[in-house]
Amino acid sequence: MSSMRIKHKRYTLIDMFAGCGGLSLGMEQAGFHSIFFNEIMPVFASTYLFNRNIPEGHFYIGDINKLNEEIQSYEYIWKDIDGGVDLVCGGPPCQGFSMANRQRIIDDPRNNLYKAYLQFLHNVRPKFFVMENVKGMAQRVPEIKEDFIKYLGEDYKIDYRLLKAQDFGVPQNRERLILIGNRMGIDPEEIFEAIEAKKRPAFVLRDALLGLPHLEARKEKNKGELEELATGLTERDFEYIENDFYRFINGRRKISKLYNHKNRYNNPRDIEIYTRLPQGANSLHESIQDIMPYKSRNDIFKDKYFKLDETQICKTITSHMKFDCNMYIHPWESRGLSPREAARIQTFPDDYVLKGARNQWYAQVGNAVPVKLAEAIGASIMDFLK
Repeated sequence: MSSMRIKHKRYTLIDMFAGCGGLSLGMEQAGFHSIFFNEIMPVFASTYLFNRNIPEGHFYIGDINKLNEEIQSYEYIWKDIDGGVDLVCGGPPCQGFSMANRQRIIDDPRNNLYKAYLQFLHNVRPKFFVMENVKGMAQRVPEIKEDFIKYLGEDYKIDYRLLKAQDFGVPQNRERLILIGNRMGIDPEEIFEAIEAKKRPAFVLRDALLGLPHLEARKEKNKGELEELATGLTERDFEYIENDFYRFINGRRKISKLYNHKNRYNNPRDIEIYTRLPQGANSLHESIQDIMPYKSRNDIFKDKYFKLDETQICKTITSHMKFDCNMYIHPWESRGLSPREAARIQTFPDDYVLKGARNQWYAQVGNAVPVKLAEAIGASIMDFLK
C-alpha cells in the first residue's frame, strides 16, 4: 500500500523595522516563517541574523526608503508564493507625531518612515499586516486608516486596539497600539477577540529574576569588555531553575548556557543609593536624602532612581537603559538589571543571544516588542489563515 506525505503550508512573514527580532520571534513561535527582514542598525541586524537561519540576500540592512527604490531586486523572494505573503509586520517610528500637531502624520517630513512602510505594504500587498506603535497614536487612528486605504485600497479591512503586554503573561507594564489589516474579508473585530481570548495572568518581576546568578557592581570605569565571574560574563555554562516562567519563555527546551548577564560600572554614591532604597521607592525616599543628587530639582528627578518591587510587574523596559539603570534597580541586589534580566522581562528565551557592545544589548532589548505579546497576536492571525 502506497503512502502519501502531507505537505504542510509554510506561512510567510516579512519583518520591517525588525530591530533585534522580538516581534518576529513571537510571530515565529506562533508558526510563521521569516522570509525577509529590514533593519537600519547593523548591530541590531547582527542579533537578528545570529539567532536565525536567514539566507543571504533575504534581508536589507539600511533605510527602508532605499529598499523601496530597489524593491524589484527582492521581489523574487515572495513573488511566486501562492496567494501572496501571509503577513508583514513592523513598527515605523513617527518622530513627528504629536497629539498637539495638527499637521497630518503622513505630511510631516519627520514621518517619512511611516510613509515608507505604507509604500512597502503597497508593493507587497500581504494577506495581513500589523503595525505596532505608541499608544498615543490611537488618537490619530481615523487619519491613519485613511492613509492605509489611500496606499492599499479599500479591499483591506483595518482596525486597532491598545494591548497591554501584562495581559499576556509578560511581567512588565507596557501598553502599545496594535493596528491589524487584512484583505481576506475578515472582520478585524474577530481577530482582536481571538487575541483577547489568549490573555493569561502576568508573571511578576521575581519570577523573571529568580535563579539568575548574583552580580557585583563593576567599580572600574571603561571596562565594559572585561569578562569576570563576579561582575558577569557574555557567555557561561549555567543550570537554570526550570520553573513556570522558565517554561513560559523557553518551552520544554533544556538550555545550559547563560548569555549577556553582565553588570555595568556604578560609582560609589549610586551603589550606596541602590543599597539603601527599599523596593518600590524612588528618589524622594527619606533613606537617601543625605546623598541624593539633584535635590533642588526633585520635582523633575523623582524617578531618577527607582528600586523595582519583586512582587509587582516591572516598569516598562526602554532603550534608556543603555545610558544607566538607575530607574531599574534590582529589587534585592545593589545594581541595575542586567541585559539578560531585561531580555527575560521582555520574554525573550534564554538562548536568544544579543550581539554587539553591552550598552547596545540594552538598546536592542528596550526597543523590542515583548515576544509573548507578539506570539498572541501572531497565533490569532494564524487561526484565520489556517
